[in-house]
Amino acid sequence: MSSLESLPIRDDLRGKTPYGAPQKSVPVALNVNENTHPIPEVVARDIVTALASAVLGANRYPDREFSDLRDSLAGYLGHGLTRDNLWAANGSNEVLQQVLQAFGGPGRTLLGFAPTYSMYSLLASGTGTTWIAAERDAEYELSPATAAAAVSEAKPDIVFLCSPNNPTGTPLALDTIKAVYDATDGIVVVDEAYVEFAPHDIPSALTLLPGRDRLLVSRTMSKAFAFAGIRVGYLAADPAVTDALRLVRLPYHLSALTQAAATAALSHSTAMLAMVDEIRIQRDRITAGLTEMGFHTYRSHSNFVLFGGVDDPHALFEALLERGILIRDIGLPGQLRVTAGTEAETTAFLDAMAAIGSKA
Repeated sequence: MSSLESLPIRDDLRGKTPYGAPQKSVPVALNVNENTHPIPEVVARDIVTALASAVLGANRYPDREFSDLRDSLAGYLGHGLTRDNLWAANGSNEVLQQVLQAFGGPGRTLLGFAPTYSMYSLLASGTGTTWIAAERDAEYELSPATAAAAVSEAKPDIVFLCSPNNPTGTPLALDTIKAVYDATDGIVVVDEAYVEFAPHDIPSALTLLPGRDRLLVSRTMSKAFAFAGIRVGYLAADPAVTDALRLVRLPYHLSALTQAAATAALSHSTAMLAMVDEIRIQRDRITAGLTEMGFHTYRSHSNFVLFGGVDDPHALFEALLERGILIRDIGLPGQLRVTAGTEAETTAFLDAMAAIGSKA
């Protein structure tokens, strides 16, 4: 059997490792920021009905333009958006990959603010785009001045802004997004994968789209919609951007089954999002509980909490795992991340942390 290194792989991919979190069968899995609440039964029945109908036509290619899904996404987002502003793919990672295929590539650069979603640099590598990691402010915040200065200095072709940021949960002010947009002539992508978990009064970057034809707002159905296993991501932007993405998408890239399931789920958006308030409550319970135990928690508008002050992250990770609880070691010194799950899962995590009784 040959090894990866013996194959004629691209030189710039040698030595790299694929993205992936540990996949373990445990009673309480709180490591990959899933929505651990199940899809409501009434919604699941409608999705199954839509899938059954789609299967009857599976001998034909799906709607290449996924028009019904784009209409449904536009209706969900509001803000005067129409299907012409919407694009979708198999998860937000594929959406971002298509953005880099269209606007990045050899000789072009992508800037992000580390620590941030680790797939950004991997997507850059896969598309031959040079990754530039700029620094954040204290507590992983990102001010307009810091962000604009980094962009002005690096002059990237593309900027990715994660709002709220993964893996830190840090919110991002609209003023920072505006400052970045004004500091570059390139594409600015605001990744709002976790935006539904932010407080109700926090405006989305969607409000900034009018008059900004280089601004793209990416989202996913994996998190708030509990649709991680279906793989649907999307973005809103100027119609010229969606035209550009058509140049690089694969033929019929969204299956008829994916389109049917997502469209059915969006017709029940209120029911699908009913658990979001509960997840916010559990996130705040985690923050309060860990703070009371003496850990340092970071401001989070997401469905997870990053906490520091851990003497030995690996030891604490393993101690929790022995108790059937899986969280995430993201490689930041002295820090770990935990997803806000159901009330029972959150209680199990906090009780285990109390039982361990130290910062490990």
